[in-house]
Amino acid sequence: MDIATKLIDALLYAIPAIITGLIAYYFFREHTKNEDGRRRFLLQKEMQVNAMPLRLQAYERMALFLERITPSKLLIRVNPTSSDKDSYESLLIANIEQEFEHNLSQQIYISDDCWRIITAAKNATIQLIRKANLLEKTDTANKLREVILTEMMEKRTPSDTALSYIKKEVGEMW
Repeated sequence: MDIATKLIDALLYAIPAIITGLIAYYFFREHTKNEDGRRRFLLQKEMQVNAMPLRLQAYERMALFLERITPSKLLIRVNPTSSDKDSYESLLIANIEQEFEHNLSQQIYISDDCWRIITAAKNATIQLIRKANLLEKTDTANKLREVILTEMMEKRTPSDTALSYIKKEVGEMW
């Protein structure tokens, strides 16, 4: 036997081994990819299950915030300390801002759109109080309360709009 024949024989023995090795490599690589995907899916599912109560709690707290800054409830809860309308306006706005700052951390658990709507509701409520204070007929703190309540009887409060959005978004979580 010459060298060429030995080389051909070696190649004939090596080719099936190389093909078997490549097939094994391909299947092992696919199995590893599938296993990584499965692990990622399970981890994501577990994180979602753990995060759901936190997200729901954030929505609950923001709903409570919106209820607390609804003008009719805010005016009942925060009584004027004097008859000065400007100091009462400041007291109401400070109360809203304090409530908002207390719930700032909740924004990491709710959607950006929802957070923007809640912030807009807060700002619209503050704007409503400021506008009511600027009216000529508003000359005392009690008159300011009356004007704000009258304004809210005619239209939907900003808090109600934001609360509706929260309910819709929570409903979509199921």
